[in-house]
Amino acid sequence: MKRWGSPTVFFFFFLVLLLGAFFHWVDHTSIKGHKKSPSIIELPLKRSLDGSMEQSRVSTYPVIFRPNNLSSTACPEYFRWIHEDLRIWESTGISRAMVERAKDYAHFRLVILKGKIYVEKYKKSFHTRDVFTIWGILQLLRLYPGKVPDLELMFWCEDRPVILKKDYQGTNATSSPSIFQYCGHEDALGIVFPDWTFWGWAETNVSPWKTLSKDFKEANKRTKWKDRVPYAYWRGNPNVAASRTQLMWCNVSDKYDWNARLYKQDWRTESEQGYEHSRLEDQCTHRYKIYIEGRGWSVSDKYILACDSMTLFVKPEYYDFFIRSMVPLQHYWPVSARNKCRDIKFAVEWGNNHTDKVVKMCLMFILSLFTGF
Repeated sequence: MKRWGSPTVFFFFFLVLLLGAFFHWVDHTSIKGHKKSPSIIELPLKRSLDGSMEQSRVSTYPVIFRPNNLSSTACPEYFRWIHEDLRIWESTGISRAMVERAKDYAHFRLVILKGKIYVEKYKKSFHTRDVFTIWGILQLLRLYPGKVPDLELMFWCEDRPVILKKDYQGTNATSSPSIFQYCGHEDALGIVFPDWTFWGWAETNVSPWKTLSKDFKEANKRTKWKDRVPYAYWRGNPNVAASRTQLMWCNVSDKYDWNARLYKQDWRTESEQGYEHSRLEDQCTHRYKIYIEGRGWSVSDKYILACDSMTLFVKPEYYDFFIRSMVPLQHYWPVSARNKCRDIKFAVEWGNNHTDKVVKMCLMFILSLFTGF
């Protein structure tokens, strides 16, 4: 299998395989039997000067993109999880009934038919998660024209999975609905799909990953790891989950120093100031960065990992499309969810006393992040 020098092209190829694999499980009547005509998404998005989104003509965008710098190597480890997520329907396939049953949960239905996308919206998502998810699939069709098969899917846009395994177990249980979502859980069903922020998060002034990954590379060059602040850094909203509230207990105080520097993000103030103090690439200033979940999995994982700091990964419950293939002490340093302060303090002390080993670990991971695990 080919791997592209550009991580963005490689990432899109993951989507081709994901949607292509899904197609093999889908009963073709899911498309042919769809009678209602949903609205077509025909105009892509641009950012206006005031930060809002506006539509522009399709003709201003390239129709076909041809990747270059091809090199032959194996696909990343996380590609195999595509089939794991679909395994529940391996023997039955995905029928029209299974797709329709997901309508009760979904934010939107998406149909790809002869290279065009049709969308039917059922409920409003937070911010514009649905719009940017659809925009990503539009880019996929442009990147690989003719290679994405006709298919139909339902999509859930919240932080946590919505369909639980326990509701579809037992002798009298109905077949489980098929739904795409941003993350998974061992107790939930669903097909994990890359989150909307890979194509941008306009409301918080976050650029698409293609642009932002370049900014991270430049930021990482500005300060070498050994010259960074020798503490663990985290910045975010601690009010969305008990685990984050507990993390704030690890902050430095007059009595204790757990080697952590933790900051509460004031989203209202930042929005009023245009997020000038929240530029993600400017947060690569500490030797260690902490990842911790919010309501569920957090989009911050890729931004924290993109700083070539040693990532202290508080044991998560949820996973996105690549977390399941990450290896402790190769891609991150594990932190217990129950003993956060103690583990953070130990990790920082160990790292500061073994700087050469940490630099090597960070280098290995940053290379895998930008070129595929």
